[in-house]
Amino acid sequence: MKTYIALLRGINVGGHKKVPMATLRELLTTSGLTQVQTYIQSGNVIFQSSEKATQLEETIKKSILGYFGFEVSVIVKTPDELQTILNDCPFPKDKKEHSFFVMLNKIPDAQLVSDALQIAYENEEIIIKKDALYFYCSTGYGQSKFNMNTFERKLKVIGTSRNYNTMLKLLSLSAEID
Repeated sequence: MKTYIALLRGINVGGHKKVPMATLRELLTTSGLTQVQTYIQSGNVIFQSSEKATQLEETIKKSILGYFGFEVSVIVKTPDELQTILNDCPFPKDKKEHSFFVMLNKIPDAQLVSDALQIAYENEEIIIKKDALYFYCSTGYGQSKFNMNTFERKLKVIGTSRNYNTMLKLLSLSAEID
């Protein structure tokens, strides 16, 4: 069995796509995943499975659609992949600790990355490396003009973001069940 971290996008935000974590844990256990844990309400699931990440993404999507009746974007990473994304953050430590890490479902085309990086806003820094987008805003995320949907469209990918502390916690929890 291999340990994975599933990152669900857009659940339990503003009263939309409500997914109780206890129900999600039970649903995913019934779907064949083992040692299922969740972290906070925003769709972070740590579990073990012998299947591949791409198959797990489909299994989780279908389970949620079948039970809750709506689609959710799911990105599954191994702890090593998540650690690499954290380690590869190009920002210095003080910025890194206040950054957002957007995991992408694939590595976007280089020309699309070049085009997307033409979007620039004052006080904001965006760097795209492999299958991650790193975002820092000196005035805070709530004050930023960054729009995930815009970058998804321009890069032709699906993404979901987590802050620095959530990344650390997910790695810590995944190490506990390994």
